[in-house]
Amino acid sequence: MSVDEKTVRRVARLARLAIPEERLAPMAGELNAILAWVEQLQELDTSSVEPMTSVRPMRLPRRQDVVTDGGYPADIVANAPRTEDNFFVVPKVVE
Repeated sequence: MSVDEKTVRRVARLARLAIPEERLAPMAGELNAILAWVEQLQELDTSSVEPMTSVRPMRLPRRQDVVTDGGYPADIVANAPRTEDNFFVVPKVVE
């Protein structure tokens, strides 16, 4: 894929970037170089590489899924403007 000045101008307009007219040709050259590098990367065989989210293997810390707090619903809703049976009452927004 080749990027010309017209394409750079259109992409700049879509991205709401103000690029001066004299920068369009150099920007087209830079974008063409980037696209050539991406095409070169696509030639690599990555079928044996597992997908990853980080270069270091990491495990998320986990904790037991147990109830650690509660038993005082009246205190939780004490500052609410309206409550009913220890639940928050909110105004209806969809008719």
